[in-house]
Amino acid sequence: MAQPSRSLISGFFSSLRSKPGNSALELGEQLLSYAQLWDYAGRITACLKDTLDPSEKVVAVLADRSVGAYGGILGVLGSGRGYVPLNPKFPLERTLVMLRASGCKTVIVGRECASTLESLLPRLDKALTLIVPDADWGPSVDLASSHRVILARELSKIADPSDPVVDRSDTAYLLFTSGSTGVPKGVAVSQSNAVAYMEYAAKRFRMHSGDRCSQNFDLTFDLSVHDLFTCWDAGATLVPYAEQTLTPATLVDEQRLTCWFSVPSVAMFASKLGILEPGAFPTLRWSLFCGEALSASLAEAWQQAANNSVLENLYGPTEATIAITYYRWNPETSPAECVRGLVPIGWPFDGQQVCAVNEDLTPVPVGESGELCLGGSQVTRGYLNDPEKTAKSFVRLKHTGDQIWYRTGDLVRQDERGCLFYLGRRDFQVKVNGYRVELQEIDLVLREAARTELAVAIPWPLSDGSASGIVGVVSGSDPERDSDIIAACDKRLPRYMVPNRIYHFPQIPLNVNGKIDRGKITEMLAEWGK
Repeated sequence: MAQPSRSLISGFFSSLRSKPGNSALELGEQLLSYAQLWDYAGRITACLKDTLDPSEKVVAVLADRSVGAYGGILGVLGSGRGYVPLNPKFPLERTLVMLRASGCKTVIVGRECASTLESLLPRLDKALTLIVPDADWGPSVDLASSHRVILARELSKIADPSDPVVDRSDTAYLLFTSGSTGVPKGVAVSQSNAVAYMEYAAKRFRMHSGDRCSQNFDLTFDLSVHDLFTCWDAGATLVPYAEQTLTPATLVDEQRLTCWFSVPSVAMFASKLGILEPGAFPTLRWSLFCGEALSASLAEAWQQAANNSVLENLYGPTEATIAITYYRWNPETSPAECVRGLVPIGWPFDGQQVCAVNEDLTPVPVGESGELCLGGSQVTRGYLNDPEKTAKSFVRLKHTGDQIWYRTGDLVRQDERGCLFYLGRRDFQVKVNGYRVELQEIDLVLREAARTELAVAIPWPLSDGSASGIVGVVSGSDPERDSDIIAACDKRLPRYMVPNRIYHFPQIPLNVNGKIDRGKITEMLAEWGK
């Protein structure tokens, strides 16, 4: 008979058994202990075990920053299945694509997503099982008449908090990343991938039951998995920020957070608002950034604000499970180690491998630039039902045997110590009047010249994949300084890379993952030009 093995939920169960009264989740005024959160999630687990066919390996969760969202994820994992987060902020068409591609037959729906569900149900081409965990709410009878609706709150049974029987290759969670064709790519992260990350994170970050951990990432962003499970593995308290918060960084002191994790763009907004004053975040002991390049100036400002914390720059795509390299900031030595004003992405986690290669997938010598490829137990199997894209991105490298490596599309160089330096992305390279240009190189110069972290270089106008020039888009800079900004860029960049005009945006648009949305900026420029 198969025996339970360690899975993504194992740490939560361990904390539940040893610290049932500890605070697990703090949502505004709502505070749930580990025992109370499992009382909620355990009903979902029992419901899934009793009503679903064993062949259903993944279950969707349509909920957002609520007990339904977090309890739903735990409930799915507790049943031995993988979860597929759906985001109510996504366009409806994208959610439909994700549902169809995942093959989910069951969706757990939070009360806060009632309007999304009402819009979604008429568009579905198959009947679903809808599990409603919240009290005093259920979908319209008429609207859901062709679907099976289960009110989990009416079930008295709560599943035992015991590790489910799973195979190491079973899906822990299924996420969809943006594809270059506009069609989301499904990435199934296995239980073994997730456990490899969690076991290393436990050793690296040494979190404990007294920690209070930020939860900044949407659940459709893989960095949210770190938020939830490094916290719950340690018996700590998860503190999600509310959607109406101006910027999550304003809550660090108010909520007495000890562990912080976000994309650098969140810190950029904090800097713009004047929040990053020296000593502003005395409670933080960990400051982690991932998902975007981290500038040296931003790292310095945050470190001064969180002067008691260890600051690390993490790196890793969804295809390699959350993060796979680290660089620890040292205020004395790190500024001199930064390349093009960017903090290094550092060294691979224990047991993981990195390799920089040229265009024919041959490893490049130390000190030369190449595309970063990743290997090891955190690297996933490929893209869901897409062997063609899988074959392009999951490859064998020359002179490295039969190991499968993931091609990141990121350009790096590695020094003699093994430290990796991020140089930009292949897909952020554009041609301007025939010259190949790295946009992120211009970003850094533009931000220094504009004296704001909220600045980005955009190729504009575009025609057939090439641009006739570069413009700068900034927020928080004085328009009267535009000529000075352009002149400062002209001193440090080749003429074809210098922005020929500065556009001022009240706010720089971000995508759902909190990253600067270059595509949206380009759309806005096109609209203004009509």
